[in-house]
Amino acid sequence: MREIQIDLAVILKNYRKLKELASGSLVMAVVKANAYGHGMHEVAEALDDAGVDYLGVADLNEALELRMAGIKTNILCWILSPEDDFELAVSQNIELGVSSLEVLEGLPEGAKVHLKVDTGLGRNGFTQGDFGKALEFLAESKLYPEGLFSHLSNASEGDDLAQLELFEKANVMALQKGVNFKLRHLAASAATLKHPQMHFDMVRCGIAVYGLSPFEDEPVDPGLLQPAMRVVANVVNVKRVPKGQGVSYGYRYVTKMETTLVLVPFGYAEGMPRISENHEVLIQGKLYPVVGRVAMDQFIVDVSDAKIRIGDEVVIFGDGQKGEPTAQSLGESSGSINYEVVTRIGGRAPRVYKI
Repeated sequence: MREIQIDLAVILKNYRKLKELASGSLVMAVVKANAYGHGMHEVAEALDDAGVDYLGVADLNEALELRMAGIKTNILCWILSPEDDFELAVSQNIELGVSSLEVLEGLPEGAKVHLKVDTGLGRNGFTQGDFGKALEFLAESKLYPEGLFSHLSNASEGDDLAQLELFEKANVMALQKGVNFKLRHLAASAATLKHPQMHFDMVRCGIAVYGLSPFEDEPVDPGLLQPAMRVVANVVNVKRVPKGQGVSYGYRYVTKMETTLVLVPFGYAEGMPRISENHEVLIQGKLYPVVGRVAMDQFIVDVSDAKIRIGDEVVIFGDGQKGEPTAQSLGESSGSINYEVVTRIGGRAPRVYKI
């Protein structure tokens, strides 16, 4: 009735393409937030078996889950609280992205540390003032200086280049204070694709691993990356209605003529954006509009006079080939982005994997 299809072979292919593009730099595959909705355990296992350089997650619980699932490769997590169990993290060989003196000073001996410096995004990371203090503490500690990293704002090319300059200055400051980081990493998916000078020792690729564009206003070359997720459901009701028929809550849509409406059992409980407007889904090889307000369990499609049958497949989004809609188009229909669409997808829809 509803299904989220994940092609692990496509994810591995995307990763290999990114490795080629990174030209000698390590490539971290980011699998936080359930691998952007693709299934953290399944994706991590496939990447681990294929020899991934690094896996990245947001918090320590995600990292511990991966270790408990048998993942052996390097894992970095970077949203930390002083209350986290860092002794357990060290025992599980989990690397820690540190952004505050409180966390840094509370780490046990032997912890592998990646210091994050805020170069302009204004989120996590040491301020310029505290960064020197962190370096001094690290230089005198029994912690391992595994990495130096930051994150770009993607506000403009000029802003990103300014952040690059600050990142390079932070690296010089580290060396002056006797801290020689093994890995420097600044580029996420967008900079990996557009700024080779920002690759340094490692790049962190999240959305690109799943074949989706990190840019709001432009797609990725389908010859380079391919979306790995396809979301489908089956028509469960078909009915002919007259002109003037209101559709779904609030009658946001009223039929302009006699038409056929079909019911698709996929709602905001499964991650279909409630405020989506003008998204089109593929049925029998043709695009039809989603009409009316998306409900918790279902949405309606106006198929005009098409002979749609109960059981017909509805492609909610796919890879954009053969006329399929995309996560990008669904995101645009709700004023959002492909990241949010795939990360929120799920609910009662099972994930089905192929490789």
